[in-house]
Amino acid sequence: MHGGRGERSGRGERGERGERGPRGSGRGSGRGRAPRGDVRTAVLMLLAEEPMHGYQLMQAIADRSDGRWTPSPGAIYPTLNQLEDEGLVTVTAEAGRKLVTLTDAGREYVEGRRETSIDPFAAFASAGPTADLRGLIDELASATRQVARTGSEEQRTAAAKILAEARRSLYLLLADAPVVPEPPKTPEA
Repeated sequence: MHGGRGERSGRGERGERGERGPRGSGRGSGRGRAPRGDVRTAVLMLLAEEPMHGYQLMQAIADRSDGRWTPSPGAIYPTLNQLEDEGLVTVTAEAGRKLVTLTDAGREYVEGRRETSIDPFAAFASAGPTADLRGLIDELASATRQVARTGSEEQRTAAAKILAEARRSLYLLLADAPVVPEPPKTPEA
């Protein structure tokens, strides 16, 4: 069941371009996510270059955004279904995979909006060091969860000290104070 343009879905209203949320706005740009309309634009732009499988589209989006935006299958495949329903793409089985190709109507749609469409990858190219920090934060959180789940008590204690020291160093950095590691605490006898 695919709602048409402007129809209500179970999770919110669809905007004019297919985005979810009030009045069609997306969820924002946190954690490598983009509004659904941006996924749609990215998919159409990539398919204008060559036919691709769903997984190839996810990889191409990740590559074009330098890894800062990796859409999930839950973002790509509903978008492809919607584009197919609109007659903008065809999906054909090829070697056990579904190859997605722009139709003539899809090519006309892309060409007609080339001048007015915003490049969905531009925001990631200009994101600069802030986006790099977000990626590092995500990686640090992932490593921390791994230690919390599978590490020994000693490893979890060491990880807590490392995180506390990192937090302290970041605040010192903001205070323009020299970042000097705290001397190790010796147990009192």
